[in-house]
Amino acid sequence: MLVLNCSRKLQMLEKMLRKSFPESLKVYGAVMNISRGNPFRTEVVVDSWPDFRAVITRPQREIEMDDLDHYTSAYAVFYKELETYWELLENTNAINWGQIFQIQGLQDGICEISRTVALSKQVDVKTSSFQMVIHPDPDMLPDVKLRMDPKLTLAQLDVSHASLLSKTWSRGGNPRCQKYLAGLICCFPSACVLDEHGNPLSWSLTDQFATMIHNYTLPEHRRKGYSRLVATTLAKTLHRCGFPAQGNVLETNIPSIKLLKSMNAQFLPCSFFRVIHTPFHFSAKSRL
Repeated sequence: MLVLNCSRKLQMLEKMLRKSFPESLKVYGAVMNISRGNPFRTEVVVDSWPDFRAVITRPQREIEMDDLDHYTSAYAVFYKELETYWELLENTNAINWGQIFQIQGLQDGICEISRTVALSKQVDVKTSSFQMVIHPDPDMLPDVKLRMDPKLTLAQLDVSHASLLSKTWSRGGNPRCQKYLAGLICCFPSACVLDEHGNPLSWSLTDQFATMIHNYTLPEHRRKGYSRLVATTLAKTLHRCGFPAQGNVLETNIPSIKLLKSMNAQFLPCSFFRVIHTPFHFSAKSRL
């Protein structure tokens, strides 16, 4: 196992990962963030170099982590050989199995290997899957012609908005999530519509894997075009920074799927998987 901390090698890895789109998108986004200042303090692990067969991005080991914080303790994985990825998880210290954490990726084998390895390590797993989408280049994004109330403002999120975002996120509603979202707001691009008091009524932000997340509009402000506005604005921002504007959506979220299709978003053939791992020794009260 090797930790890549050389800027030249990370640039080489970016080029290699581009050849494996779309399955490598999650790792690619994380590597891009590492190469561009590494604001979220992430690192890259490979089985070998330069002919790697599996790559994992993870929080830097120097960071003091909360063992119950699976938001920040998040890994992205991509493999060329399933067996090599299995060995990284099972036979090395690539993953901290003593804490609650999540693994993200776009390959079916991720769930299978997590279930198998986790059982031997007395760790419970919870899997979820989503449709993966990517927004086209800015010139192909539809123009958003919206007559906003002059009292409203198109802006970026502020850290003071993290509490509202946590309360309205299906994965949120707790202090760890709020702290995580505040970190994302400080580190990565976002877009929102603010009311006359500076409170967000529609928003979207970016995570450490350069993925657009939590596109949300308060119920009383829906059907006014705000979701389209913030999503398009954020996608264009990501493209300007050289990132692929990627996102995911539940198959049952019909309104969001319709919105994405109207924005010419491309629905990818691979699904996005999130696997949350919880060691047995953590009680049910400790789980988020």
